[in-house]
Amino acid sequence: MKRTHALHDAGQSIWLDNITRTLLDTGILDRYIARYSVTGLTSNPTILDNAIKEGTDYDADIAARKATGASDEEVVFDLALADLRRAADKLAPIYARTDGVDGWVSLEVSPLLAHNAQRTIEEATALCRKGARGNLFIKIPGTAESLPAIEECIYSRSRST
Repeated sequence: MKRTHALHDAGQSIWLDNITRTLLDTGILDRYIARYSVTGLTSNPTILDNAIKEGTDYDADIAARKATGASDEEVVFDLALADLRRAADKLAPIYARTDGVDGWVSLEVSPLLAHNAQRTIEEATALCRKGARGNLFIKIPGTAESLPAIEECIYSRSRST
């Protein structure tokens, strides 16, 4: 038995702290789910920035979005959400089978909003809506200023489910 299977069988959720188009396009994520009991995936702007710098997988999408006048931040979040929707779809059977305990993907709001609760609420709500997956959750920085945003977003999510 693989060690990751033993960890999973002992109740540990195994998350991948990475996402790239290559991971999705070549079936690597599928293999990690099947062979290593990966049950979740997290992302953040740094992870996507590294993925963009490492190759050309995102170049056409970046050029297309920039041609529409999108800001750099809009482009980054659009790219992230496109990849995360695909990952969420791959993890959806786990989410369903575990009744929402596992099978999650996550993305954090811009860290530039960490001290602005209202903008954080707006951004988290927009990302959740654009992500359009029940197993996508939006992370909010744990600052004192963000506490009202965390509370509001949890409350709003609980009302919608």
